[in-house]
This record gives sequence, structure tokens and C-alpha cells, in this order.
Amino acid sequence: MKNILLFSIIFSLFTTTISAQFPMGGGGFGGGGSRKNDQSAIPGTAQATAKGSAKISGYVIDSSVSKAVEYASIALMTKADKKIVDGAICDDKGKFSLSRIAVGEYILSVSFMGYQTKKVEVNITNKNDEIDLGIIKMNQSTQTLAEVTVEGQRSLIEDKVDRMVYNAEKDITNKGGDGTDVLRKVPSLTVDLDGNVSLRGSQNVKVLINNKPSTILASSIADALKQIPADMIKSVEVITSPSAKYDAEGSAGIINIITKKNNLQGLSLNFDSSVGIRGGNLSLNGSYRMGNMGFSLGGFARANYNVNGRFDNTQITTGIDGSKTTNIQGAETRNSGLFGNYQLGWDWDINKTNSISASVRLGARNQSNFQDGLLTQIFRNNLLNNANTRNVESIDNSNNVDANIDYTHTFKKPQQELSVSGQFSRNNRNSEFTNNILNLPDSLIARGLNRISNVNPSYNQEATLQIDYQTPIGKTQMIEFGGKDIYRTVNSVFKQIGYNGALDYNQNITASYFSYTLTTKSKYSLKVGGRYEYTTIDANQTTESGKVNGISIPSYGTFVPSINISKSIKGGTTLKIAYNRRIQRPSLQFLNPNTNASNPSNVTVGNPLLAPEFTNNYEFTVNTFFKNTFLTTALFMRNTTGGIQSVRTSTVDAQNRPIILTNYLNIGNEDAYGMNLFGNVNISNKLQLGGGTDIYYAILKNNNPNPLYNASNEGFVASFRLFGSYNFSKGWGLQTFAFYRGNQVQLQGNQGGFGIYSLGVKKDFMNKKGSIGLGAENFFTPNGFTVKSNVDSPTIAQNSVTTLRNMNFKLTFSYKIGKITFTDGKKKKKSVNNDDLKDGGGDNGGQQAAPAAAPAGGGGRPR
Repeated sequence: MKNILLFSIIFSLFTTTISAQFPMGGGGFGGGGSRKNDQSAIPGTAQATAKGSAKISGYVIDSSVSKAVEYASIALMTKADKKIVDGAICDDKGKFSLSRIAVGEYILSVSFMGYQTKKVEVNITNKNDEIDLGIIKMNQSTQTLAEVTVEGQRSLIEDKVDRMVYNAEKDITNKGGDGTDVLRKVPSLTVDLDGNVSLRGSQNVKVLINNKPSTILASSIADALKQIPADMIKSVEVITSPSAKYDAEGSAGIINIITKKNNLQGLSLNFDSSVGIRGGNLSLNGSYRMGNMGFSLGGFARANYNVNGRFDNTQITTGIDGSKTTNIQGAETRNSGLFGNYQLGWDWDINKTNSISASVRLGARNQSNFQDGLLTQIFRNNLLNNANTRNVESIDNSNNVDANIDYTHTFKKPQQELSVSGQFSRNNRNSEFTNNILNLPDSLIARGLNRISNVNPSYNQEATLQIDYQTPIGKTQMIEFGGKDIYRTVNSVFKQIGYNGALDYNQNITASYFSYTLTTKSKYSLKVGGRYEYTTIDANQTTESGKVNGISIPSYGTFVPSINISKSIKGGTTLKIAYNRRIQRPSLQFLNPNTNASNPSNVTVGNPLLAPEFTNNYEFTVNTFFKNTFLTTALFMRNTTGGIQSVRTSTVDAQNRPIILTNYLNIGNEDAYGMNLFGNVNISNKLQLGGGTDIYYAILKNNNPNPLYNASNEGFVASFRLFGSYNFSKGWGLQTFAFYRGNQVQLQGNQGGFGIYSLGVKKDFMNKKGSIGLGAENFFTPNGFTVKSNVDSPTIAQNSVTTLRNMNFKLTFSYKIGKITFTDGKKKKKSVNNDDLKDGGGDNGGQQAAPAAAPAGGGGRPR
């Protein structure tokens, strides 16, 4: 109730402030919520010397496929001397609106790369005229690529109506890196040393690739990002307030990774490679498009090597009788991996109103982690009780397949559309670890007591059918509705000394949604909707004896509303307020009952009885442009109930040695109140600077009724980022980036801060067909840096120091082959978008990951 009251107060202040301080301007469908419809969003356009009250609006569509031309440029010129007096950019619906136009004769010019410029004469005879130009059709251009010159430079960071976009392909410091390096540079995101991604402090995010889920993300987001070469990523979209069309999962929001594609006519071949002291990658992608049909075939391989560090850990556990046991551990760490991904794509524009596309993607992953000389010393009453040294090897291998087919039908009415999509995904994974205890007597080695092992094969399979329909109502309204069914099958088999078993987990989600959009002439935009999802689960756990135990998990229905309101005001400023409710279902990482004891002092076991958690999100955003500067400020509040959090207990193993046992329960409350601030300035056509900060206050509680295990923590968390780029003459470019994350508040302690920085230089040659570059990362810290963490509870006191040696130098090379010509933006292909599960690295309760522990076998989204 208090959250609803607070939201009502914010909304009242929002509307009252606007009506009291800002005059109302013109508007149209899709335009009220975007800065693109304000003249100041276009550098170089001049204000009219005399303003009136007339308004001009219209739609811009492709003449051949009757689809909106998104973000086409609009320029209004006087007919007599061709002087530009106003301008705008179309929104994603192709809609534009100009207001406060004086009486006179004008020419309206519409332009977009790949299209012939369209000019329309407009006569304003009365200062109160409202001229609707209706549909303006643009014809495709057949210019060759070499003949097209694009002036200006696309911003590294862009703000769109419902998302923030980081244009990764514009950042040369990314070349030769992986997906983790890219996401660290995105405003509002933080990526910790293990690769776990957080949005505004929460790891409950959904990561998509090209608007689709992928089994490359099945095991864990952190591992998947390390597999994706940065050279393959075009941009990253951050959606903090998803509409009802999106699946209800991802309580903090959605991260959509867009990979590079080719929508150009002809034959092309792209080659990218890099080699460095920590890793290398190679990718080769070809495409052929002629007329209404296109094919693509490509793949990449990436290798990680020479990635090493160290960890040291001291933990003190307190028994029921008050006795204390100290466990001291330390080891050198290293890891290596080899990843590959191959994809075949096909699309066919059957005619002006029908199109179909299909793709098949195959992936493979081989990851190994080592702890060399893991020394464990156990002290009781300050006397050494037990000591051993062991080598630990954790292997995580998987392969995956994604198959998609999508059909889209458009109607004569602009933006009326029906789409049907289907997807099949499967991930096969094998996780295992081996502990080899050193320096044991031969008698114990002969009995096999020097080795502890665990083998955990698993698979995740998913089939999805989705139908979506949208249609405009008049010129200022749009409705969207659709349905979706997801059927998931998960199987996890675990084998270890003393216990074998299996988990079968079947989940079915049936969903429907409705969304309504309204844009007023006064530049208000409203998007409201609701989504209902019904989930059924059938699960069984098999014991070592072969007994099958049914797991009783009741079916449940969930309604998740969303509302987004925005207002464009003069001066290039947009105000937005939003509310949405989200659900977070547990993935296999949290459900898997396999006992992960790669570090025998820190053991993790999943809980197949977990229920989903629910989150309410509130957001208020101000975006503004002045001269060549863009600023965005967002205030947010997030409240989560039934949070899936880790519970750590102190116990002993069969040899009476102390261990910390971690499992998961729905007992958490997580609140966050914060602010995101980001700015970007184009000082000249050559120099661009930007930076920002994310600050929030976190309140974590596990609500455990047992005072021994009850935990809570709160405090501020802040992160900062800076970047800069400079384009020299003759194809030379320089970019730099720096990031720092301060102390992280966790449920039972804190994790220390860390920072990274990079510098890259690139030289283009042969009319930008090829490039060669050099990158350097963390070059002032050759010995690495350390991160200190602690866990405190009535029964556990743990202090850890992790050292990461990540200085890196790399050489990059890329080359493009093929004579290609522009085609249209083509129909926006519809696709399956399953974003409904809680994935995670880490334990998502703000807990520190157990030192030296490998991922719980078979973890990831149940697919």
C-alpha cells in the first residue's frame, strides 16, 4: 500500500508540474514520448525567425512493403530561399509532428539512408492550421555503398522512447574482447569480477540475443557472455520498464544484445580476428541477398587462456556449544575455455504483405577451472586439527541448438500486423569436478580415497509458439494483443560417492497480453497494458535406491500490469514516469538438488520446491538535449517480496570437519532506492566525451524466523564510468574507458570495490573495408588487483581476498569483402522472445559466492 501511495504522489507531482510550468505543443501518434520529435534533437537546424501556432504531421512508410521508415529525418524549409526553419525525426512508428509553424509557403524534405529524398510542398495560410500530410511514401535508393556519404557521428549512447542503447560497434576498445567487456560499459549495468550482470543493483535481469532467448545463455549468463566475441555485438539495449508484450520475467528489467547483421543487397564476407595475452577469437560471416530473398552463414570461435589469479579465505564457525573452529584456505587459480557458435539464416519477402524467416544456430562450449595446491588448515581451540592439500579441476562442457521460424503478415492499413513465431531450443550440459588429495599414504590411494568426484549431466529443452497482432485506431491510438505457450523440460542426473539421484522438472507457461497506446496533441504519450501468465509444474526426484518422489508444486496464475507515461516539452526535454510488476521464476541453478562440493569446505545444494518472487518497479526519468549535449537522469524504486535468497548454515561432514552449507529459500525482501545519471557531449565532429554514475541505497532482509540465521544489511552502492573518443585524420581513431564499482552491500556482509580501464587505437584502410588495431587493458597493474569480501552472521565469520591478474594487450584485424548496395530497412522480423526466468551467477541474495566453488552442476534456465 505504501508503494502505491508513493507512486500516486509522484504521478500527481509529475502532471501538476507539467501543466503549471510548460506550454502544450503539437503531437501525434508515437511522437509524444520521444525527444526525436523535438526540433532541438537535430543539431544544425535553425529556429524559425517568427513562430506561429500551425502544426504539421504525417507518417513516413516504405513504398514497397508498406512499413514504417523508423527515424527518418524531417526538415522544413522556406520555399523561397530553402532556409531550414524546423525539423524532427520520425519515431519507431514512422510518425512525425512539427508545431508552432508560422504562416508561409514551405517544402518538407524527408530523407533516410538507403532511400530517395522525398519533398512535399506545404502552405500555411492560417496561423492555427493543423495540416495532416497523411502517408508519405519513400522509394528505395539503388546507390552503391561507395556513393553514399553519411555526415556526422552516431552517438555511443542513445536514448530511445523505451530503452537506453549502447552502440558497441562504435567503441574500438571492445575489439578483441568478449560480451562481459561490452556490458561493463553500458549505463545502469554493472558486471562483477565473476561476470555476473546487475541492472540497478539487481541480478534479476533477463538477457536476450536479438530479441530472443538462446540456449547459449542456458547454463549461466556470466559464462555465456564470455563466449560472445565483442566484435559480433552491434549494440546493447537496456529496457527498465518493459511493456505487457514482454514476458513477465526479469524483475529488474531486460538486456537485449543485438548482433551485427547485413541488410544490404549482394554478396558480402566479413572477417574479424584478434589475439592477445589472455585470449583470442576468429569469426567469419557471409551473406547473400538478391531481390526479396537473403541467406546468411557464419560462425565464430573464441579461446580464453592464461587467465589466472589467487584466492585466500578464512572462515570461523561457531558451534551450538559456543566452540569455534577456524578454517584457512588458499590456492592459485586458472581457467581456460574454447567456444564456438555457427548459424544459418534465411529470409524471404514473399510479397508486399507476407514474409518469412528462419534460422538454426549450433553452439559448443568447453570450460575448465583449476585450483592448484588448495591448502586447507583446520584449527580447533587454536590448535591445528587437520590439514590437506589438493588439486581441484572443474569441467563444464555443453552444446546447444536453437531453431526459429517466423511469419509476418502486414495489411493495407499502416502498422496493422499479424505475426506467428515458433522456436525449439535444447542445451545438453555436462558438469563435473574432481578433487585429488595430495600426499596421502599409498594404502588410502589404493582404496581410491584420495579422490572425490561428482558428475552431473543435464539437459534443458524448450518449445514455444507465439502469436501477436497490432492495429492502429485512428491516428493517435494503437492496440496490441497476443498469446504465447512455453513448454520446458529439464533433467539433471548427479553421481557422486555416497549418493546418486536425478531431477525431472516439467514446466508449462500459457500467457496472453493486451497493450494500449495513446498519443495526444499536447505531446503526452500513454502506454498501458496487462499480461496474465498461468504456470503448471510437474516434478519428480529420484533417489539412489530408484524410488521416485513426486514434488508437489501447485499451479499458479500471475497478472502483471504496466504503465508508461511521457511528456515532451519545449527545449528538447522529455519526462517519463513508469510502473510495472514483474515475476522471477527460479532456474535450474537454484532448483538443482545436486551437491556441489568442489570445495569441500563450502558446499551448495539447490531447492526444487522454490516458488517465484515478485517485484514492483517505479521509475521517473528526465532526458534533455542542449546544443551538443545529452543528459539523462532517472530516479527509481524497486521492492521485491518472496525473494530467492541463499541461506548459509554451519555444519560438519562425515569426518567431523566444519563446512558451510548453502541452499535457497523464498524468504527475502529486497528494496532499492536510487538514481542513474549519464551525460554525453559531442565537443566536435572528432571528439566525444561521456560518463555517468549509478547510486542506490539497498535494504536486504531474509526474514528467517530463526535468530541464528536471520540476516539483514543495508547501505549505499555506487559505480562510475568515463569514456572518450577522438577521430584523427586518415582513418586513425583513439578511445579510452574507465569503470569503478564501490563497496557492494550483500545480505550477510560486503564485497570490496574494483576498477578497470582500457585504451584502444585503430587504423582504417582501403576506404574502411579493413582495419587494424591495438588494445591495452589494466596496463598499470601487472600484478592484478585484489577484492576483499566478508560474511558475518551469528554462526559464521568469513573473510576472503581474491586476486585477479587481468592486464591484457591485444592485436585486432578485420576486413570486409563484397560489392553491395542499399536495400530498405525491410520488415522488422518478429521472433520468439522468452524472457521469463531467473538466471544467475552468484546466489542472487546479495551473498558472496563461496570461494573456490564451481557452478552447481547443470545450472541455468530450465529449457
